[in-house]
Order: sequence, then structure tokens, then C-alpha cells
Amino acid sequence: MRYEVERKFLVAHDGWLTAATGRRRLRDGLISQSNGGKVRVRLDETRAWLTVKGPRQGLGRCEFEYEIPPADAEAMMATICEGNLIEKIRYGVPHAGRLWEVDVFQGDLVGLILAEVELERADAPLVLPDWAGPEVSGDPRFRQSTLLRLRAETGRALTLDAVLGLAAEACPVRPLRARRAGGPSAA
Repeated sequence: MRYEVERKFLVAHDGWLTAATGRRRLRDGLISQSNGGKVRVRLDETRAWLTVKGPRQGLGRCEFEYEIPPADAEAMMATICEGNLIEKIRYGVPHAGRLWEVDVFQGDLVGLILAEVELERADAPLVLPDWAGPEVSGDPRFRQSTLLRLRAETGRALTLDAVLGLAAEACPVRPLRARRAGGPSAA
């Protein structure tokens, strides 16, 4: 187990691109969520992981992550996470001694770009790059589970303007319904 502390920001402009050192395409599927925690499956071009995250405590939460066979991840996404997938391209961007991750969302979330950085503790000093926009670390509108739920409820792609237009209190964390192949939606 590790304790993950991260801060998340909107991206103000594309100045980060010149410093990007790597890129990888990710697909995330939400398997389950309850009591503030979640279970997620993630797949990149060659590897896959099953991740269990505990409830948030400020900027941090406990995290258990296990590498799994990519074929298992594909099967989970097809049978358990159907319709509950997020696609993004993740860039590594070093800045002031830290590695930032900039996520450029694809598919129904195209246009949304978020940057996050992991810290050793919540009060660790952080030098913000000039391309970092407003902080959204505690804003429920920018949690992947909320974005998935809102997309499912509206039945259409979400734009950044649409997400920003929502009142944060209108986005409580609620269970996301996962559909199983060949069956009705399950709570």
C-alpha cells in the first residue's frame, strides 16, 4: 500500500508541450465506487493495472495497485466497465524538480486538459508552472467518476465549459451504474 497525495489543476495554455518528455495513451474503466473509494482498471499500450483507492482524506488517500495481464483488463472493460471508460493521452512534464502529468482527454471528454502532480505530503512546497490554471484538487466536478456519471446522464459529450458551468455542490459523489454484457444496468 502507498499513500497517494496529489494536486490537480486546469491547464491555462499549451506551454507545457515544449517540456513534455513522454506520452502514453491510457484507458481507464471504473469498476466500482462506494464509501468514497473506488476500484479502477487501467490499460496503456502494453501494460495494465487494477487499482483500489480508499476514501479521500484532504489531498491524500491510500492506494493499492497491481499489474494484471492486458487481456484481463480488456475483458474487464468490455464486460464490467461498458460505457464507463475514460480515454486520455498522458504527458510527463518535468518542472521545478517534480514530474507533472498532463492528461489530454479524448472521446466524449475531448477539450478537457488537466495537470496533476504527486507530492510526498499535503503541505509539501510546490512551484507552479506558468501553464497551471486554477486548482481543482477538491472540486468534485473534475473527478473521473463524476465526469463519467455526468456523461452517462446527459448522453452526450461534455465540454470544459459545461463542466465549469455546473455548481460544485450539484456534483455529489454518487454510485455510477455499471452495465454488464448481456444484462441490464446494475447498481
